[in-house]
Formats: sequence, structure tokens, C-alpha cells
Amino acid sequence: MLKVDCHAHILPERWPSLKDKFGYGGFIELDHYAPGKARMMGDDGTFFRDIDENCWNPLAILRDMDANNVDAMVLCTVPVLFSYWAQPADALYWTQFLNDHLAGVVGDHPRRFIGLGTLPMQDIDLAISEMKRCVGELGFPGIEIGTNINGMNLDDKSLFPFWEAAEELGAAIFVHPWEMMGSDRTKKYFQQWLVGMPAETTLSVTSMIFGGVFDAFPKLRVMFSHAGGSFPFTLGRISHGYHARPDLCNVNVVHDPKEYVGRFWVDSITHNADALRFLLALMGPEKIAYGTDYPFPLGDLEHGKFISDMQDLSPALKDQLFAGTVLDFLGLHAKDYEPWPSSAESDIVFE
Repeated sequence: MLKVDCHAHILPERWPSLKDKFGYGGFIELDHYAPGKARMMGDDGTFFRDIDENCWNPLAILRDMDANNVDAMVLCTVPVLFSYWAQPADALYWTQFLNDHLAGVVGDHPRRFIGLGTLPMQDIDLAISEMKRCVGELGFPGIEIGTNINGMNLDDKSLFPFWEAAEELGAAIFVHPWEMMGSDRTKKYFQQWLVGMPAETTLSVTSMIFGGVFDAFPKLRVMFSHAGGSFPFTLGRISHGYHARPDLCNVNVVHDPKEYVGRFWVDSITHNADALRFLLALMGPEKIAYGTDYPFPLGDLEHGKFISDMQDLSPALKDQLFAGTVLDFLGLHAKDYEPWPSSAESDIVFE
């Protein structure tokens, strides 16, 4: 059974001080304080997150993949590195740095890694140009963007040229939460991630539906992370509101939100078999892709074990979840990612 993780992250091991380069702060730096250990820090010295070697070292990632029978991983940057707030020219330099690094990782291990680029979304012309480079020159099948651009939701009309360009390119778009709504009220108990992330993802879905994005760009391929947030589980309420208050919900003359199920993809990160069963009943396996959010603690670091353990899912359905859906979303072919040799052989390949 082919196993392709649709949602994993990587960053470079090192990069120059962006504060020194650009003359202003707000960027993330790495403090490699011990072998295989680093702290992600704001350039003002504030702590953000501890990370291990498997956040930057492809060989460490490959060892984890082999240990968990993962054949390929879709890698994208860590959202805190988006830097949408930076000056556009500086953001272009930074995203090109990240994309070139990722292209090198994929180029060294083309049967194990798939890359999604990042873009300077604060400037749509620059974003479109870099997206074209990611697809046309670097060979990425798509890109990753945040659920909002400096507080601007994804239905904003200024983004329509971007959606149009992505549709024309055939670029798959992976939407990841960041700068979560309600952050000022969710600082305690890790609630920005526990509550804010699902809500933020839901807002991005409903913004694209009510904003008419899916109607205007019917061939657009979009995947929302973390199982679509709370959207699948509140769709009944959202649909009811659409009918109860069309004056507020349906200002752009769109369809019942239920009719957009099937127009986008989600990953499988529910951490719960019953939740996945509900998601399967709602969306079907062709729109759900196995993902982990590797290597972060809130991710599925058992690499889909809960899916494998679900006895009521047929082998064919598991095949679809574990590989078929993400390959279809990205426009890739299973033959390019056929199951890799056992660890003894693959160690030779890695070297």
C-alpha cells in the first residue's frame, strides 16, 4: 500500500539574519543550542518553539518515514515563516530563499519528497510571479498559503487575480491556518492551536464559499488542512444560516454551502476514528488525504496508525486515503512514488 503524507513541514537548517539584511525586525531566527536541537526565536529574543533535527534534516525525516512505512511526503514551509507583514521586495527574497532550499531537498530525493512553495502574498503581482517560478522552474505541483493575508480573508477581491492565475497554471493550493482569529482571547491553555486553528480554517472555507471564489474559479484545486477545521462539523448550522438569513449570508448569490462539498479537499488529521468516519460520510474518500502535520506535536506522529487500525475501512478505501487522493489533488502519478525499498537498501540511496 502506497503511503504519501500530504501535510508535512520543513525549514532550512540555517539562514542569514533577516533583521540585519533588511534593517527591521519581526523575523524568526534559529538558535542551535545543542546537537539536533534548536529554538525558533523572534529576532527580539522572544521564544516561539523548540524543534528537533527532523524539522530541517532530510535524512532524519527519511529515517522517520522508513520507520513508519511512509513512501513520500509533501513538504511545505512552517507558517510562522510566511512573513506576509514584511516589505514586499524583502518577502520575495525570503520566499525565494525558502523555495530554492525546498527545491534542493526535493531534487536530492525526488521519489520521497514533493514540494509546495510559499509566496509573498502581501503583493499579488509578486505572488503570481513566484508561483509561476515554483511551478514552471522549480517543478512544484502547487503552493501553500495562509488562511488570511494580514487579516484579509480569502474572499477579498484583490486576491481574484491570484486565484485566476492559480487556476490557469493548474497549481494546487494548500491552505494552512496562521495568525488565528481570536488570538487575544486564546493565549491560555494552548487554545490558539486547540480552538483557534479549527475556527480559523473554517473561516477560510466559508469566506471562499460565500465570497464566490469557487463559483468564479471552478477548476481551482484547494485543500484545507486539519480536516477542514470545524467546517465539516458545523456545516449544518452554516447551511441553516444561509437559508435563515440570506440577506447577511448570500450577498454574492452563491449556492447552499452544502453544495460546495466536493469542490475542495481536506487532510485526514482528525486524531479520531469516529470523526474520520463522519468526514468520509460527508466528503467521500476522494476528497480526503492522509496527512500528519509532521513533525510538530499536534500532528499525527503515529503516521496514520489510527486509519490503518480502522477495521471497517476496506483496503481499497485505505489506498485512496493513503495515496490516491493526494496524488489526484496534486496531479501526480503513483508510478513515480511506488513503495520504496527496505531500510537497508534505502540507506544506500540516501547516501
